[in-house]
Amino acid sequence: MEKYNWKLKRIERKKAMALCLFVMLFVFHFSARAQDGVAGINEANQKVRSYFDAGTELMYAVGAILGLIGAVKVYQKWNAGDPDTGKVAAAWFGSCVFLVVVATVIKSFFGV
Repeated sequence: MEKYNWKLKRIERKKAMALCLFVMLFVFHFSARAQDGVAGINEANQKVRSYFDAGTELMYAVGAILGLIGAVKVYQKWNAGDPDTGKVAAAWFGSCVFLVVVATVIKSFFGV
């Protein structure tokens, strides 16, 4: 029984050493191919900045569509004589203003 445990430990040590060797080779393989990341970061920065104007315009368009939908909803509630028309109008108007203000503030804050 003692001999069997010794063989089992020996096999486990071989597996552990093989795993360590594999991990070391894997790490060294990728570290040898690593390059300076500044160029990649600058390229990503330029790409995000180039997409930002289109994203801002998209936010303005979504705000306009929400404004139209909100105007129709408020009009329907007003014609139906619903007492909470003012609250619904404030909520829709607030959401549209929020979209426009957020797009403008982010644009001016980050200098894009």
